[in-house]
Amino acid sequence: MPRFIFLFLLLTCIFSSANARTIRGEVMSSADSTVVAGASCRLLADGNAVTAVSADAEGRFTLECDNRGALTLEVSMVGFTPTQILIESGAKNINIGSVYLDEGLQLDGITVTATNATTSRGRSIIYPSVADVKASGTSISLFQKLPLAGLETNPINRTLSVDGGTPVILIDGVPSTIDDINGLQPKDIEKIEFTRFTPARYADSGKRGLISITLKQRTDGGQIYLWARSAVATAFVDGNVRASYHQGPSQFTLAYSPSWRNYQKVYDNKLESFIAEDFIVDIESHDRNPFYYHYHPINLKYDYKPSAKTLFSATFNIRPNYNKRRLIGETSDSELGTYSNYNDTYGKDFSPSLDLFLRHDFNDRNSLEAQVVGTMANNDYRRANNYSFADGSEESYLVDVDSRRRSLISEVSYIHDFNDDLQLSAGYQNTVSRSTNHYETSDFKPVLTENNNYLYARLGWSVNKVYLSLSSGAKLFWMENDDNRRHFIRNISSAQLHWSISGKWSLAAGFSYTPSIPSLSALTDYPQQLTPYLFSNGNPDLKVANSFLYQLMPQFRYKKFNTSLLMNYSNVSDGMMDEVLYLGDGHFLSQTINARRMWNASGSLNMRLSDIAGFGVNLTLKLGHSEVMNDNWSHHLTSFSANASLWWNKGPFTITYWRKLPGKYLSGSVVAKDENGDALQLDYTPNQHWTIGASWMYMFDRKGTRYPSWDYSPTNPGYNERHISNNANMIVLSASYSADFGSIFRTGSRRLNNTDTTSSLLKL
Repeated sequence: MPRFIFLFLLLTCIFSSANARTIRGEVMSSADSTVVAGASCRLLADGNAVTAVSADAEGRFTLECDNRGALTLEVSMVGFTPTQILIESGAKNINIGSVYLDEGLQLDGITVTATNATTSRGRSIIYPSVADVKASGTSISLFQKLPLAGLETNPINRTLSVDGGTPVILIDGVPSTIDDINGLQPKDIEKIEFTRFTPARYADSGKRGLISITLKQRTDGGQIYLWARSAVATAFVDGNVRASYHQGPSQFTLAYSPSWRNYQKVYDNKLESFIAEDFIVDIESHDRNPFYYHYHPINLKYDYKPSAKTLFSATFNIRPNYNKRRLIGETSDSELGTYSNYNDTYGKDFSPSLDLFLRHDFNDRNSLEAQVVGTMANNDYRRANNYSFADGSEESYLVDVDSRRRSLISEVSYIHDFNDDLQLSAGYQNTVSRSTNHYETSDFKPVLTENNNYLYARLGWSVNKVYLSLSSGAKLFWMENDDNRRHFIRNISSAQLHWSISGKWSLAAGFSYTPSIPSLSALTDYPQQLTPYLFSNGNPDLKVANSFLYQLMPQFRYKKFNTSLLMNYSNVSDGMMDEVLYLGDGHFLSQTINARRMWNASGSLNMRLSDIAGFGVNLTLKLGHSEVMNDNWSHHLTSFSANASLWWNKGPFTITYWRKLPGKYLSGSVVAKDENGDALQLDYTPNQHWTIGASWMYMFDRKGTRYPSWDYSPTNPGYNERHISNNANMIVLSASYSADFGSIFRTGSRRLNNTDTTSSLLKL
């Protein structure tokens, strides 16, 4: 009998040990990278403590529990800001590595907590602080406050860009758009993953960088969020409606983001010349260009998550867009005299789509994602250029196309973790489409078919404090219409390195090669007359542009201060640009050609300081130099730009000031200036449901939004100054309302794949 009891106890211990999970790590101070001995380390399940230990004299801790469900690791110490790390369900042991605690700042008995920032596999991971969320009336205003170097926010246009490009956006792992971000409440965002380097999976999309948002999870219940803004004296209206309901494994979401503009005070003042050996004409025009549009993106989304390992999402999108603009002006022409011109442009887009997405985690090491998107795009465009001359004669030129495009995009991606330090991902994307263009001015009705294939593989691994990623892919693109057929096979490759030097310093570097394949419309020989002097046509001899990008970014973090410097160099061979050529008989041709070489070198400094007695500032300074060379000429440009956000929160009030100092950019022979902007915003949040706001935009600027450009073309030099006076000193009022109903419990989840026990940053 004693032997039986002993054997039973032994088997029980062995069974318990086999089912126990071990979570270990070390606690250190972010201020000086010293250990935090005695820190409290607790594991929580559904808000209840499962087990707890104190860090030893060297800051190390080890926790064991039998619970395989989702857990929360809470690390705290008197005098420091506590942090929580959310661990997904599973059975594998986890070594978190070094957990850095920020010192807490005590103000009138209140602890101001800092944004929790770390790095995982080359990505910045941000857990927005309570202070930043409290000071943000919208999701865009929250992004203004985060230490994400290279990310530029525009609260007027409600857009996000990464180093001047459009980023890839994921919400809970599902491909999304900026409209989806604008429909989120700051308080619903659990974490944000960010990188300036476009992941291999999306390298074929033409986008720059990645923003991946994880929302707080909810159980049964619903939520409604309403936001709207409108100018007092300008036809300027934006809105967001987002309603969701969660029941068991299902969640239903309706999102609607309308936008409306009706601007009458839009002006163009233009000087240009057409120059050839036997023909020269100088033109001066002063035009008014009123425009009108309304945009109504609507999506219905259904998420089904039967278990923590499987997610299915179906989204139906409808994005009707209607726009109309006019041009009323007088032109002084050295060849044709003085005449009036009236141009009318009309556009209508209606593109419903169905997006199906599936993710399944087979186990802790293997995951599969699949997506299918079908779109029926209907786009109508008309542009009538009408001229009335002094002798009573009239001329009219019509540019038109009705396009009907049907496309199907399919994608599958597989991820395999060999261990905590080595990961392999591979995928395949295919886009097939058929487009029919109809031109009223001719019998030309081309049918365009496309078959775009992209196959890639990516390998990432960690060695001590260094993370390295290598990827390569093959792009196979077939396209043809009635008159032309082109096949392309190109490589897309990139490399990324991240070195966590210490708790304060890190260094990132990257390289990428990306081809830019011209569209078939740019290759198709189909001339259209735009003005009495200018024709437009494709270029059948257009080559693929080859872009090489090199980046180096040191980053420093100390308590509530973050700074980084991005040094960037890009070199493009056969880059595409527009050029005007002389045809003879007083006529000129505008078409896309290949430049011999384009290059750009820039440095971008980002600094952020926040949570200091309610104050915060986020500042980016950029200096760059560009050059474009062709066979017979070259142009170069040095430009400075800046972007700053300053905010202060006290109780229910938040004051934010945003300012953009626009820089110039060089495109072929054209130098243009970015859109200017500034806004002073006051938000009042009396309770958890309401936020009332008022903005003063384009302050002390009588011309409002300005778009100057200079063309140094030897055949078509000129200057154009456009401004929208409707925006000048614009007062905008906003309001938002949110409410939760039913039984709602919010939590967060994230997946931990530790790569280094001695790393100074948390590896996820």
